[in-house]
Amino acid sequence: MSNRPTVSALLAVAVGDLDGVDRPGQLQMAEAVADAINDGEHLLVQAGTGTGKSLAYLVAALLHRRPVVVATATLGLQAQLIRRDLPRLVDAATPVLGRRPSFAILKGRNNYACLHRIGGGAGTEDGDGLFDVAAAQAPTSPLGKDVLRARQWAEETDTGDRDDLVPGVSDRAWAQVSVTSRECPGATRCPQGEQCFAERARYAAAEADVVVTNHALLAIDALENIPVLPEHDAVIVDEAHELTDRVAAVATAELTAPLVERAARAATKVADARAVEILAGVGDGFAATLAAVEPGALTVMPALLGAELAALRDAARGVLTSISTSSGDAPDVLLAKKIARAGVEEIMDTAARLTAPSEHDVAWLDVEERRGRVLRVAPLSVAGLLRRSLFADRTVVLTSATLTVGGTFEHTARSVGLGPPTDDRTPVEPVVEGPTADSAEGEDVEDNKPIRWRGLDVGSPFVYGKQGILYVAAHLPAPGRDGLGPAALDELAAMIETAGGRTLGLFSSRRVADLTAAEMRERLPFPVLCQGEDTLAALITAFTADPASCLFGTLSLWQGIDVPGASCSLVIIDRLPFPRPDDPLATARARAADKAGGNGFMAVYAAHAAVRLAQGAGRLIRSDTDRGVVAVLDARLATARYGRYLRASLPPFWYTTDPTVVRSALARLAAETTAPSGD
Repeated sequence: MSNRPTVSALLAVAVGDLDGVDRPGQLQMAEAVADAINDGEHLLVQAGTGTGKSLAYLVAALLHRRPVVVATATLGLQAQLIRRDLPRLVDAATPVLGRRPSFAILKGRNNYACLHRIGGGAGTEDGDGLFDVAAAQAPTSPLGKDVLRARQWAEETDTGDRDDLVPGVSDRAWAQVSVTSRECPGATRCPQGEQCFAERARYAAAEADVVVTNHALLAIDALENIPVLPEHDAVIVDEAHELTDRVAAVATAELTAPLVERAARAATKVADARAVEILAGVGDGFAATLAAVEPGALTVMPALLGAELAALRDAARGVLTSISTSSGDAPDVLLAKKIARAGVEEIMDTAARLTAPSEHDVAWLDVEERRGRVLRVAPLSVAGLLRRSLFADRTVVLTSATLTVGGTFEHTARSVGLGPPTDDRTPVEPVVEGPTADSAEGEDVEDNKPIRWRGLDVGSPFVYGKQGILYVAAHLPAPGRDGLGPAALDELAAMIETAGGRTLGLFSSRRVADLTAAEMRERLPFPVLCQGEDTLAALITAFTADPASCLFGTLSLWQGIDVPGASCSLVIIDRLPFPRPDDPLATARARAADKAGGNGFMAVYAAHAAVRLAQGAGRLIRSDTDRGVVAVLDARLATARYGRYLRASLPPFWYTTDPTVVRSALARLAAETTAPSGD
């Protein structure tokens, strides 16, 4: 008979040592995750705020007899798992398990400092001598000072992890002390291979029971056939509502004129001079042509741009052919060649992808303030990729506080390539694949074998109907593109004044947040903080410390911010968070869904808004004593046909469209919060 502890026993010990709070939903989730891993059945589990989902799935992971990978979307959750949750759980679990479980964090190679590059083992792409070892001893520019500080830190750090460098440095500075996986010559061919920070992180991960990583590295491991993660048969994906977007980002390629210029410059010393000259010349022509292209979707590739891309592809291939490697190359020469090849291969691959249009890809041109014109190509859907490369090879648990859309798991399941849910009591039916509204969105999924999965919503310990109000300002006119109108500003000011500050404002754009913050500062006596005026961490600290203050911002505040208590009694959402009408990828996906016989608006735009809306509304109730109001200043949530669908994705707050009721509730809450406590 096995002495292996049960899920409930280990969780009870962990809860007793960590927080002492009995959460039925947490136990239900832990047992479901353990069963899924043991049975090989994929699981989608929604766990509302306050459930303690990370502890639930970590307990199940520690009971598994093989390594488990935990993938998150944000650095904040990774840090929480590695620095707080896992160390405390391991201490509590060791006596019960009879051994001390191990854990590790693993990131992409370019997140670690490269000792060989820092030691002068390769040149720099900037080409101005600023970052040569000798020149870097006394840099004069802010960039040079950052590089020198990063070099000095690399000599002292135990991890080489960029996140441990405080304060941080710019991406451009970090690029001078790191390499990508394409640029790395490999541990066996690098003179610093035994000391390499990235390799040491991989060694630690290979021996760990639980490996914490991010969605992007999980995608690279699964989709690109690059074994960057240690062997594992189970993956737990937290913040899973972000998975498809993160995977799509990994599968998105981009091309700019400066990228071509840098690639040619990096190849100058290691490739044929004439081939590099041709690449640079073609790059100049590409830049001139790109400057004349109208931004937006490239549903039909302009003939001249297509010709330039073909020439760019061929010129890059010529440079690559001329870069030869041999076993006699010195390490610094080998690294220089790897760096050059990586840049030129990226140019060649992206140009080739853009010159071979596919019904499964979407191409478009963006114009960015910092980078200028950026040509991008992305997959129409990642459902088929995930189905074949992730779900077919291992057991996957997807979890988030917002996995259901419109009250069901259907959209999330189809977006990752799963068919209808299955369980042991229901016969497994073959999945009818093809371009459906919510699944491949234009991509034929090749494998028609059914995949077993089930969905589970363990709820939340919070009593949303008593703790919070969902107020929709149904009497306001439709929101415009230029920010809040006079009536909406009046409504907002009245609510903030009644609440006594204590407001988190979630806005559709930085411009609207800035304009609204300026207006509220004129009207109200409360401090109004606005994203972009300081670091996000500093703003959240100030907002938490002063209950009378307000914090306004955009996407970064819609998820991840955790401010329990009286400082956040009112959450304002200015408009429904649909994708931009001119978003080429969303437009293409909606068009594909319509073409397949579905409803593109509901499958793409409404589903996106539902998840974001749920994330934003989730900022209000963060503990069982929190109370307050989520106020949506967009009447469409009450009046549009899709309003009920969006509201079904939100926590079950008490719902009203009466502004008088809301102001009365806010006044009572403000009075109770500010009333002096008795002896």
